[in-house]
Amino acid sequence: MISLLRVLYGKFHDLILYGIIGSFSAGLDFAIYSILIHYTTIQYLVANCISVFGGISTSFVLNRNYNFKVKDHTSRRFSIFFAVGLCGLILSNIILFLCIDKMSINKTISKVLSIILVALFQFLINKFLTFKPSNNE
Repeated sequence: MISLLRVLYGKFHDLILYGIIGSFSAGLDFAIYSILIHYTTIQYLVANCISVFGGISTSFVLNRNYNFKVKDHTSRRFSIFFAVGLCGLILSNIILFLCIDKMSINKTISKVLSIILVALFQFLINKFLTFKPSNNE
């Protein structure tokens, strides 16, 4: 059983660490948003933009340094990562709309489905595009 866990961990290490980093970044996003809407006069949409940017930035730095360990072309990689994050936000809204409004799926189940699909989408794009090793590595 232990050897099976080691094999699975070795095979899915990037995805597991991506999930841990993503959870931390999402928590930071939520904390920043909560602080801004409860303790400042910043409008909630502006607060959301600030918090999402904070979550995306944190996720990028942690994934770059600890998960994918690819540190070249930082500006280009961050631009791609940020675009992927914004696409994930749009994809999530589309999934929620389709599940809830068009297919009458429970809101909680729809959100869980959205999180899983968006996280998988973002992981694949980030692994194979954003943090793809350069040819000279």
